[in-house]
Amino acid sequence: MISRPLDLASKLRRPPRNFDALFFVNGGLIVLYFFLFGSRFVLAPALGVDFRLPQMRGALAGARAPTHTISLTAAGQIFTPEGLLKMDELRVWLREQAKTTKEPVLHIVGDERVQLAQLTEITSAAYDAGFVAVMSGADEPASGGKTRAAGR
Repeated sequence: MISRPLDLASKLRRPPRNFDALFFVNGGLIVLYFFLFGSRFVLAPALGVDFRLPQMRGALAGARAPTHTISLTAAGQIFTPEGLLKMDELRVWLREQAKTTKEPVLHIVGDERVQLAQLTEITSAAYDAGFVAVMSGADEPASGGKTRAAGR
């Protein structure tokens, strides 16, 4: 035929009629891979399933409505609604966001393993940028119980 000058289709092997064992082994390895190395970060970026806020007596007493919220991880990552930022980029972001509202309030949501040094650095950067208040997320402890930090 003119449209198929080399007649390659006749020289190919016929496809197998059944699935061989290698197909099932490959499928099983793919499923095993996803179970072993699947992401724990399902709810939000960098917030794992075992995320717990620290507990503090009076955590709800001084609550205010925040105008801006950021998330911190124990690994030092800072997440804003625009995505992952480094500390220098966060300072610029805070300055820009402080200009958008009259009395900006920053809410910092961090795991109980977040380092105090990082929390303090972000708090001072927020005040320097023009935020009137900075809050960090905490849960009220169960009535009559000790806080987790005191119980360790």
